[in-house]
Amino acid sequence: MPKLGMQDVRRRQLIDATFATVQRHGLADTTMQRVAREAGLSAGIIHHYFADKNALLAATMRALLAELRGDVVDRLAVAATPEARVRAVVAACFAPAQFRPALVAAWLAFWAQSPHSPELARLRRLYDRRTRSNLVAPLAALLPRPDAEAAATTLAAMIDGFWLRAGATEDGLDRADALAHVEVYLDLVLAAGAGR
Repeated sequence: MPKLGMQDVRRRQLIDATFATVQRHGLADTTMQRVAREAGLSAGIIHHYFADKNALLAATMRALLAELRGDVVDRLAVAATPEARVRAVVAACFAPAQFRPALVAAWLAFWAQSPHSPELARLRRLYDRRTRSNLVAPLAALLPRPDAEAAATTLAAMIDGFWLRAGATEDGLDRADALAHVEVYLDLVLAAGAGR
């Protein structure tokens, strides 16, 4: 009989091993056997926790989304103004804990696989809705609603685009540079709104 709490430890160990395996081999060459080897576990153990590779990838993406959500919630809790709330959401997306090579690789795999997996597509829609909602709400306090919605769409596309570029370039993309580019756009939007 497994020790109490061991299931959560093993699942996290396998999720972390999935990040590393996807980064090293890409999604197509990530196998249950490779993930098990990366985790230092037997292939039988991995099948005990996850039915197949899609289930493992879905669990990995749920873990990423939960970590991002936790970071956003923590930052929003101390953001006192609508502008600070928008900036908190953007900053969370580029936080050092989020913008790591293994996580960027996992996100790329997630985006690429989501059209082919109903569970991953559902998680992608959840991420998109949550990001948009977190951006639109404070922007709507600063801009007319149509402008707030347009700015939120552009900000979300910029965030996703910089993540994709980070994963697609050989030497990655500097997190601080990516954040600075998004903040320049945000500054322009807020300045235009203030000038009305």
